[in-house]
Amino acid sequence: MSFAFRIEATCGSARVGRLLTPHGEVETPVFMPVGTLGAIKGLPHDALEELGAEIILANTYHLYLRPGAEQIRQLGGLHRFMSWPHAVLTDSGGFQVFSLNELRQVSEEGVRFRSHLDGSSHFFTPESATENQIALGADIIMAFDECTEHPAGRQRSRDSMELTLRWAERCKRHFDSHGSSVQALFGIVQGGMYPELRRESAERTVALDFAGYALGGLSVGEPRALTQQVLESTLPHLPAGKPRYVMGVGTPEEIVDYALMGVDMMDCVLPTRAARHGLLYTSQGKLSIKNAAYAKDEGPPDPNCRCRVCRRYSRAYLRHLYMSGEMLAQSLNSLHNLAYYLDTMRAVRHSIRLGVSARSRPVEARAARGPQGNH
Repeated sequence: MSFAFRIEATCGSARVGRLLTPHGEVETPVFMPVGTLGAIKGLPHDALEELGAEIILANTYHLYLRPGAEQIRQLGGLHRFMSWPHAVLTDSGGFQVFSLNELRQVSEEGVRFRSHLDGSSHFFTPESATENQIALGADIIMAFDECTEHPAGRQRSRDSMELTLRWAERCKRHFDSHGSSVQALFGIVQGGMYPELRRESAERTVALDFAGYALGGLSVGEPRALTQQVLESTLPHLPAGKPRYVMGVGTPEEIVDYALMGVDMMDCVLPTRAARHGLLYTSQGKLSIKNAAYAKDEGPPDPNCRCRVCRRYSRAYLRHLYMSGEMLAQSLNSLHNLAYYLDTMRAVRHSIRLGVSARSRPVEARAARGPQGNH
C-alpha cells in the first residue's frame, strides 16, 4: 500500500485524520516517540505496542554512522532490522549536522562534517541524505534542509531558507528518480522567526508538491510565544489535504495547543530525556520523583493513569530506584512519560471528534474516553 492521508473530523482549526502507510495506519494528530538509534531508550518494542504507539522516529545521521544505511538495507530494511512492523519516519540528519557546530562546513553542494563518534570526515548532499533514507526503508522520509539557528538576522534567515529550497528541489528530483513507490517524501519549511519568510518558504515548498510538509527550525531556543506566532503565520499556507508536521516539539501543553492549531504530527525527545532525570508528567502536574517527599509515598505516580507503571509501582519505589542509580528507574519513568504523551494525544483526538475545542481539556477528555488499557 502506498502512502495516503485522509481527514476524518474537524473542530475549528483542529482535525483528526489518518496516515495510511505500508506498515499500518496512524491516527492523527500524533506524537511520535523518538528512537534515535532505532530504539526508544530503555524500552522494548512490545512495551511501545502496549502503549498504542503506531509510528516512531529514527535518525538517519546516527544510523548512517552506525551500523550504516547500506548495511541496514542488506539486512532487509529498518523495519525488519529493528523488528518493528509499524510505521517509521526518518529525519534527514540535517538537524544533527546543524547541532555539530564547529564540526561542519556548509556549502551549496551539501555539508561536510566530522563524526561525533570518531572524528572521521563525511559529506551529506541532498541526494545522499535522500538515498540513505531510501536505503533505510522508512515509510516517511524528510528532505535535507539547513536548520536556521536562533537568533538569526533576516538576511541570514533568507539565505538559509533559499538554500533549503534549492536542496528541497534536489531531494525531490532524486526521490522521484530513485525512491520507492511506497515511501513518502516530506518537504521542510524554514525561514527563521520571520513570518513573511515562513509564508514564502511554505508557498514555494508546496509548489514542489511533496506528500506532506514539516516546519523545521523550531525549538532551537526561541520563546514558546514566538513558536506559536510562527505556526499561526505558516499553517494557513500549507495545503489542508496533506499532513502537517512540526519537528522537535514539545511539552504536553505545547503538543495539545499545536494539535488544536491544526498540526497533525509532532515528535520530541523530552518525555524520555526528562524521565532519565527523574521528571514525570502526570495529570496533576510535573513530578520530580527524586524529591524526598516521595520516600514513603505508597501512591502511584499518577492516580489517573492506567499504564503498567502506575498500575504496579509506588512513588516510593520509583524514587528508591532512581536514587540507587538502578537502570530500571529510567525504563519505568520513560514508559510512564510516553504513556502520558500518547494518552494525551488520544484524548485530544477524542475531544476533536466530540467537537470540544477548549485547549485545557486533555484530562477531562481522557475521563470521557475511559481508562487507558491496551490500545
